Amino acid sequence: MADRYLQWTRSGPGRFLSRRLGLPRPAPLHRWSERRPVLEGGPLLHLTAGRTACDGTELAAALGGCGLEVRTGTGAEAGTPSGIEPRTGAGGGDRFSAVVLDATGIRAVAELREVHRALHPVARRIAGGGRVVVLGAAPDPADHHRAAAQQALEGFVRSLGKEVGGGRTAQLLRLAPGASAAGAASTLRFLLSPKSAYVSGQVVEIAARLPGTAPGAPGRPLAGRTALVTGAGRGIGEAVAATLARDGAHVLCLDVPQAERDLAAVAERLGGTPLPLDITADDAGARIEEALPPGGLDVLVHNAGITRDRRLANMAADRWDAVLEVNLDSVLRTTDHLLQAKALPDGGRIVATASIAGLAGNTGQTNYAASKAGIVGLVRALAPAAAERHGVTVNAVAPGFIETRMTDAVPLLIREAGRRMNSLAQGGLPEDVAETTAWLAHPESGAVNGQVVRVCGQSLLGA
Repeated sequence: MADRYLQWTRSGPGRFLSRRLGLPRPAPLHRWSERRPVLEGGPLLHLTAGRTACDGTELAAALGGCGLEVRTGTGAEAGTPSGIEPRTGAGGGDRFSAVVLDATGIRAVAELREVHRALHPVARRIAGGGRVVVLGAAPDPADHHRAAAQQALEGFVRSLGKEVGGGRTAQLLRLAPGASAAGAASTLRFLLSPKSAYVSGQVVEIAARLPGTAPGAPGRPLAGRTALVTGAGRGIGEAVAATLARDGAHVLCLDVPQAERDLAAVAERLGGTPLPLDITADDAGARIEEALPPGGLDVLVHNAGITRDRRLANMAADRWDAVLEVNLDSVLRTTDHLLQAKALPDGGRIVATASIAGLAGNTGQTNYAASKAGIVGLVRALAPAAAERHGVTVNAVAPGFIETRMTDAVPLLIREAGRRMNSLAQGGLPEDVAETTAWLAHPESGAVNGQVVRVCGQSLLGA
């Protein structure tokens, strides 16, 4: 169902009335397309707050791979980043499509002043739909002063994401001990591109990279690889399958036998292979293993999920059991089987679908929220072991309000609240979840492990 309020606010009368009445005015989001593959509105501005703990050459190379002109400043004087010659005009100076602030060297509260000093002069010069990415260091428990200063960056970024408006987003990218700016390259490319349009206020930690294979041809990083997407017959699963196929993967499209017709149509359109299968079957893992090509499975996306909403006092046991079985237990069983069978080689990627309901809770969804919180527990516990034993990363996406047939069935007032109660004041699209999944599945994302990334426009529910 179309977001009629969003359409109305983009009309002449809608713009006038929403401004006069103080109503939400969602900005159009620039999502990735072949015609518009990079951010627009100006160059990328690279600033440093105080000292840096990054290798400057590696960071410059990572930023240079984002497809934007990079301009570098070292501080701020008289409202202009030093080293940058302003071009004055109607806009009052340069506009930037993105600003990246290296704050990895911040070690004390007093040094946080450098964050303000660097970003304050350019806060009004970020183009609509622009990006702010702050690079920080993982808090060090052995140095509580440094830990306090670095943790302060999280509150700063989450607040900035809620105030920048205009379709702009803000993220914190933390480098763990032993991590490098080179390991953050795929993440920077994602966050500094239209592919991350509905991701904001997130904290992503970069660890030491796992060994892996090089990406495929330019623009097709998954070429020569095999991906399996469960729940691929429609909605988010279909979008994920399409995006992975766009990136070059041969996609095994799995869904329940009842959806075989839709599944076959999706697989044919994508040049993939349909796999009609009940993921809750006891032999599901073995049947998936049998369907794999000789090289095994490079990307496993657990997307299949159901809802059976009722308040706990009115929820029958079969509703509880069905949701936990599909959304969580089947994920555990099939993942265990495929890992034990060594069906995922070194450099493999597992991406599961959680939900903001599992992080913040939701009325009438105790079963669903329990299942999605369980996915978070799975990711956090399995990621280190899977990396050490199998060379495989394990991450999750946590969608918020995404425009699908499922959310079309939500009552009007609740649906409108879900759309507006985020920093971007609109619902997301299945492709937003798909692009985030594709980033986590990228061969160069081996330094991203054990992360749960919300795709929710920075929902006001939860952290």
